[in-house]
Amino acid sequence: MNRDAQDRLVRLFHHTFGRAPVRIASLGADGSSRKYFRLADGGRTVIGTANDDRRENVAFLSLSRHFRRHGLPVPEIFAEDLEQGVYLQQDLGDETLFSQVAAARAQEGTFSDRLVAMYRQVLDDLPRFQVTAAADLDFSVCYPRSRFDAQSIRWDLNYFKYHFLKLVPVDFDEQALENDFERLTAFLLEADTRYFLYRDFQSRNIMWHEGRPHYIDYQGGRQGALQYDVASLLQDAKTEIPWEIRDEFLDYYIAAAGEYAPLRRDAFLAHYYGYALVRLMQALGAYGYRGLYEGKSHFLTSISHGVRNLEGLLVRAGLPVDLPELNRAWSRIVDNPALRRMGKVSGEGLTVHLWSFSYHKGLPRDPSGNGGGFVFDCRIVKNPGRIPKYADLTGKDAPVAAFLDELEEARSFLGDAQTMVDRAVDHHLRREFTDLTVAFGCTGGQHRSVYFAERLAAHLAGRQGVVVRLRHREQEDS
Repeated sequence: MNRDAQDRLVRLFHHTFGRAPVRIASLGADGSSRKYFRLADGGRTVIGTANDDRRENVAFLSLSRHFRRHGLPVPEIFAEDLEQGVYLQQDLGDETLFSQVAAARAQEGTFSDRLVAMYRQVLDDLPRFQVTAAADLDFSVCYPRSRFDAQSIRWDLNYFKYHFLKLVPVDFDEQALENDFERLTAFLLEADTRYFLYRDFQSRNIMWHEGRPHYIDYQGGRQGALQYDVASLLQDAKTEIPWEIRDEFLDYYIAAAGEYAPLRRDAFLAHYYGYALVRLMQALGAYGYRGLYEGKSHFLTSISHGVRNLEGLLVRAGLPVDLPELNRAWSRIVDNPALRRMGKVSGEGLTVHLWSFSYHKGLPRDPSGNGGGFVFDCRIVKNPGRIPKYADLTGKDAPVAAFLDELEEARSFLGDAQTMVDRAVDHHLRREFTDLTVAFGCTGGQHRSVYFAERLAAHLAGRQGVVVRLRHREQEDS
């Protein structure tokens, strides 16, 4: 099949550019039946796509040309042969928003300001697809349906039921679940659905090319609600955007979209979490199908990320619609230790992210993305920094540590903090959670917070199944 696809693409390349490619390399496409290749003839490279689904090809090609007419950064189409099921498009390279997030996380250990700026660029672009380009878009070219309607929503919900709940398995009452599906679908369709819904707006479909985002894989787009795509981006598995930053991004998007469409924050949010949950259920269905049914192991890791996303959404959602059986199913998923560790290396254990910081510079960001843990305010303990001989030292220096060791209020504070953290560690190890954040804050992030973070790190050191990552934020910045 690959050889036949390559032959068709080579013929189209030769017909378009007047010469055969000198190199052709297959590119991965785990989530679809489309086949992608990079073709080069020396000074030129293009991406060739082979797909036997004519209607899907027409959707992608039509949408690509429409978006480019609106000045949106999507790949240029160089040539197509619909009879042969092939087309050539601009090569946007190999860097995606996801690869940028992964690299930054590996280097910086947190969701950096640079990543925040990149996501804001994406959130600025999204309403241009959804609103501006939708104004004169012929939705009849969309495939497999022209609208994200009741049928589309039910397809996603049944995908979740048959390819996740039944494969995992999670027990449920099928009729009660179907009743909840009907109520949820009716609620979602109360939202304004006049816009373009990209459908798969996530970090692997956003290329980072020439210093800015470019967009691919919108062939499943159709008319629908604004909420779905921003939910897709913010709940993206494995990016693990910290929840407080997701909330900031959501506010940023609402303001950006408000420049293009009349929307009220309260009305938007009333449906946002419902669409976020539908998107997440669709994603869990995909992970179950690809990972559990097809046996593609890297999709199993996405299940554990999806479970943590579900847990975070349920804390925030508060949907104004009664979904008793769905809520029971969601709770069983979140409370299932096997799902929380799906695809992970056995014995991965718990990482305690331990910080010291200054309140003047704000709270440290949770690098794990789950928003869980403790922030202890050390300012109730006497400040050695006000004593001249300690002023230029830190909580890691022996004289400061000895001073605080002798204070009853410091010993009591540390004992209380250790007791609370020990309970959380026991709970997280038992539930097989992977991350816990503990932060100590004081006025300057130099003496008390550093001391207590060091003492807690020593207390946890050597505990089986626990890895401590200790960072003194203000010391690193000095």
